[in-house]
Amino acid sequence: MQSMAESATDTTTIAGTPQRCYEVATEFERYPEWASDVKEAIVRQRDDAGRAVEVEFRASALGRSTHYTLHYDYSAAPERLSWKLVRGDIMRAIDGSYDFVASATPGATDVTYNLAIELVVPLPGFVKRRAEVRILNTLRELKARVEH
Repeated sequence: MQSMAESATDTTTIAGTPQRCYEVATEFERYPEWASDVKEAIVRQRDDAGRAVEVEFRASALGRSTHYTLHYDYSAAPERLSWKLVRGDIMRAIDGSYDFVASATPGATDVTYNLAIELVVPLPGFVKRRAEVRILNTLRELKARVEH
C-alpha cells in the first residue's frame, strides 16, 4: 500500500526584516536554542559560500528520538529557503520551505512555512493531527526567536 505524504502550511507576520528572518532560519546549529523539538543540529557539509547544505538533526517526534539529514537549497535565497530529506530513520520523504516576503507593515516579514512529510509507517489520524500542530509550532518558535 502506497502511503501519502502529509503536508501542512502556515503563514505568520514576523516583526523583523526578511534578511533577519532568513539569517535566523539558516543558523542551524542554534536551532536547539529555540526549536523545542530539535535536540541537536550538526552541519555535515557546506557550499563554497560557507552555507550549510547538509545538516543532520536529532529531534523528538511522536514520543521518541529521531535522526534525519536535510539538504538545503539556496537557489532562491534569501526570499526562499527549501530543503529535502537525504536520509531519516522514521521518514521516507521531507520537503519543506520558508518563504520570506516583505510585509505591508514596515520592517516586518510575511513568512510562509510549507512542509510535506512521508513517514515509513502510517500513523492514526489523531497522531497525525497532533504531529501537524507540533510541526507548525516551528513557525511560531521562529517568530519568537526573530522578535526576541
